[in-house]
Amino acid sequence: MCFDKLHEECGVFGIYSRRNINAAQYIYYGLTALQHRGQESAGIVVCDTCGPIGNICAHKDMGLVNEVFHKEDLEKLKGNIGIGHVRYSTAGGSTKENAQPVFINYAKGTIALAHNGNITNIDKIRDELIEEGAVFTGNADSEVIAYKIAEERMHSSSIEEAAESVCKLLKGGFALLILSPQKLLCIRDPWGLKPLCLGTIDDMYVCASESTALRAIGADYVRDVEPGEMVMITEDGVTSKQIMHSQVKAHCVFEYIYFARLDSRIDGISVYNARIEGGKSLARRYPVEADVVTGVPDSGLTAAAGYAEQSGIPFKNAFAKNNYVGRTFIKPTQEERASAVMIKLRVIEDVVKGKRVVLTDDSIVRGTTLANLIKEMRRFGALEVHVRISSPPFLHPCYYGTDVPDNSELIASGLTNEQIRQRIGADSLEYLCIEDLDTMTGDLPTCKACFDGKYPVL
Repeated sequence: MCFDKLHEECGVFGIYSRRNINAAQYIYYGLTALQHRGQESAGIVVCDTCGPIGNICAHKDMGLVNEVFHKEDLEKLKGNIGIGHVRYSTAGGSTKENAQPVFINYAKGTIALAHNGNITNIDKIRDELIEEGAVFTGNADSEVIAYKIAEERMHSSSIEEAAESVCKLLKGGFALLILSPQKLLCIRDPWGLKPLCLGTIDDMYVCASESTALRAIGADYVRDVEPGEMVMITEDGVTSKQIMHSQVKAHCVFEYIYFARLDSRIDGISVYNARIEGGKSLARRYPVEADVVTGVPDSGLTAAAGYAEQSGIPFKNAFAKNNYVGRTFIKPTQEERASAVMIKLRVIEDVVKGKRVVLTDDSIVRGTTLANLIKEMRRFGALEVHVRISSPPFLHPCYYGTDVPDNSELIASGLTNEQIRQRIGADSLEYLCIEDLDTMTGDLPTCKACFDGKYPVL
């Protein structure tokens, strides 16, 4: 993971089986497929519907999925239904207390909750709960939502009724999985900001942030959860209810630009095809005479392939990637992080020497990584380096669960295009026009607030 990239807050995965299976093993593989969405903590909560009521087992900690869970951990998590979570912190700090899923015991039982997104009015809800005597162990949105649902359940007829009431209070982006001892609820925000989909395998029902996680356990994709929909999974099967409504739909466009895995489909759109189209749009609008097209691994490679296909310039991989270098974004200083990036990515001299190169990437946040890569390409003989970015410039923060820094750290908010070009050392620099984003997502209404400042909900 690169320190000069944006990060999604997290990914969620849930499963319900009528049979006596080890749900935790399925969740483990599902979370592994969602690892790109969160690399700071991981957790699994399961329940045995045939066991004592309220019997919920949990394990979570800081680290990658394969660091947090070992064979003995999964064997201890006995249950046929469960939810899992991988996290990269935006709201709430990077601590074990904020790791998910959260689970709480209350007068009417036990619930667990996993959440992808960010709630813009969460401080108001938290303050009201604190005034009523609530005590929180962390400062993440998810714990507040879980406590609010538990409070609402005290005077509701069911967990789904309580969840519906609470979700109608929430503003922002959210995909929620709620586990009670007998039920699994899957809920998506009414704007469609955060992705959530459904699948099946044998007699099991699965819900995940991306369709690639369904495939990781051999499940078939069924459909996306609709914006504002609550899907309820019990021993009787699947039912659904439209619990929230919004005239505005605003699916996060950055899922297609960067966050989601290439083999996912989100709201009917292939992530791979979307990125190819982004690269083609760049080639049509910003052609350049060059000898080779390449991309920054792994974020810029698909757009590079699209640029090469449209322009007729050969595509080649100009970087050797060392997959055994640690996660660079957690290095403690900028100097150490920059050094780690250069160890992780090494320029292939035979690809760039004596060549005019088109270099694509999905975005520029601070510009440090690109500047270092361009410097290395020139050191190994590149004659020219023309940078093409498959998103518009980042100008505004995101409030819905994407880790967009404040304006002081967004290079495009303080510098002109020409100043950025000079800063990174490129011969030319062009971004995807905001009008061309629709070539990636077609008629799907998307949130572009980090580019244009037009927020669908605050």
